[in-house]
Amino acid sequence: MSTVAPAHAVLKGGEWIIRESKPEDIFIPEDFNEEQKMILEMCTSFVASEVLPNIERIDQLEPGLMPSLMDKAGGQGLLGISIPEEYGGLGKDFVTSTLVNEGLGSGFSFSVALAAHTGIGTLPILYFGTDAQKQKYIPKLATGEWKGSYGLTEPNSGSDALSAKTSAKLSADGKYYLLNGQKCWITNGGFADVYTVFAKVEGDKGGFTAFIVERGTEGFTQGQEEHKMGIKGSSTVQLYFQDAKVPVENVLGEIGKGHIIAFNILNIGRLKLCAAALGGAKSAATISIEYANTREQFKQPIAQFGAMRHKIAEMAIRMWVAESALYRTAKWIDDKEHELLQSGKPFNEALLGAAEEYAIECAMLKVFGSEMLDFVVDEGVQIHGGNGFSAEYMISRAYRDSRINRIFEGTNEINRLLTVDMVLKRAMKGRLDLMGPATPVQKELMSIPDFGSGDEGAFAKELKLIAGMKKAILMVAGAAVQKLMAKIESEQEILMHIADMAINVFHAESALLRAIKITNNVGEAAAALHVDMAKTYLYDTADRVNKSGRDAINAFAAGDEQRMMLLGVKRFTKAEPFNSKDARRRIADKLISDNRYSF
Repeated sequence: MSTVAPAHAVLKGGEWIIRESKPEDIFIPEDFNEEQKMILEMCTSFVASEVLPNIERIDQLEPGLMPSLMDKAGGQGLLGISIPEEYGGLGKDFVTSTLVNEGLGSGFSFSVALAAHTGIGTLPILYFGTDAQKQKYIPKLATGEWKGSYGLTEPNSGSDALSAKTSAKLSADGKYYLLNGQKCWITNGGFADVYTVFAKVEGDKGGFTAFIVERGTEGFTQGQEEHKMGIKGSSTVQLYFQDAKVPVENVLGEIGKGHIIAFNILNIGRLKLCAAALGGAKSAATISIEYANTREQFKQPIAQFGAMRHKIAEMAIRMWVAESALYRTAKWIDDKEHELLQSGKPFNEALLGAAEEYAIECAMLKVFGSEMLDFVVDEGVQIHGGNGFSAEYMISRAYRDSRINRIFEGTNEINRLLTVDMVLKRAMKGRLDLMGPATPVQKELMSIPDFGSGDEGAFAKELKLIAGMKKAILMVAGAAVQKLMAKIESEQEILMHIADMAINVFHAESALLRAIKITNNVGEAAAALHVDMAKTYLYDTADRVNKSGRDAINAFAAGDEQRMMLLGVKRFTKAEPFNSKDARRRIADKLISDNRYSF
């Protein structure tokens, strides 16, 4: 694993709100090296050759099929991409491992099984296990010889994970913990060999704790496969523990510190879910473009109609924007990991620390990526018309399978609330200086608006709009905290409006910076469609941020304060007129000509 320090400025988590980023300081997909491109191609080829031809058999939960596909993926190194070489993995960087999740994201239920295995099924042991635990389990998980799973959710414990009822009691001879309880919605549960299971240890020094539980453990059984709306080929079962005898050496991490494992692993999982959603969206878009080019109505392909071209372009814009923010953040995590490694941190603490630093961004990516995929598959069904509602068409499966992503890895509601909560807590702890930049914003509200002095560069107006929308976030969030104080935690509607402002602005900025960097690298003509996508999304974002800001302000402010802030939001989100129709047509023309998603 390389420890070369980044040669560019790296922002701290959440710092993008208060600091300007330069195009040359961000990583974009156009920066992938040749090895990364080859690995991405290997992943997409694997899905095309091994997964899609067997998709009906997978959805029917044919016994042994999913494990055999996992074995094949393990044989190509896809299960151990980010596992250190000393444990049988390939030891690749975080950006490359993110690419693998994207490349395999078009594999429907297989993608879910693989992501669960390489993520929540493997990482808890890799990052929190003892040397003995890692030596015993990780090499087998890296190759796929053993399959991994994760037991956290219970029938009455979902988002509130710490309210779990499963208990663990030390046996009389002190050699075992006896687990009693039930887990539900366990991905890979039907065929996994090793499970990370969370339970509350009884006693004064007990508490929420993680355990490594092996298949065949006495007192450990599983239920029947669940029948689900989507991801039908993903094994999902309930787990039952009746005095299940787990050796004391299988305690994972510290007694009572299981929440640290659960929440830290989720940070990485949220980003990787966005990557998988991106891969799935690109595939669904290609399916839809191909259909639009072949389906004729009124004596011409429906792809030639303006309404269809608008849909195709908007699908592409949202995918391209998601991709921009995803790899910007993945590189930040990668750079932070290298920094921590150089400071002497062991590999597990380095990546966990890096992921925690960007937990805010990971939560935002999860929300945006899952909702982007839902949009793409929904529009894909619409493009297919009545055929989109037929199970015979692949877009129907994509539509069904997409829906779970807004629930996986913490619901989107939870992630929206977490986004604002983490920003505010970091501000209170001094990790993020929001007060310094927020004070000038308050003064600016009282001043005469600056109408500018004309053109100040190719992207000056767009960058100014981004800066203005960040001011809107600071103004609304600052006023809400000041007004509501401790009560703000119970004002979830307001918090979610603020989160939507932040999510939209972060993604708009990421897209704009990517477009500028591409322009600087290859010239205006070659970058024209990328600029069209960035500007179209930015133009629409101004309205979204304006609406979220107004809704938040109207929920807690009144009188002169309300009027002043509403004027401020209007000022900070004012976008220059832009012909988004023509921009979308240019984008759609490229995709229709290529007969696939090709950005």
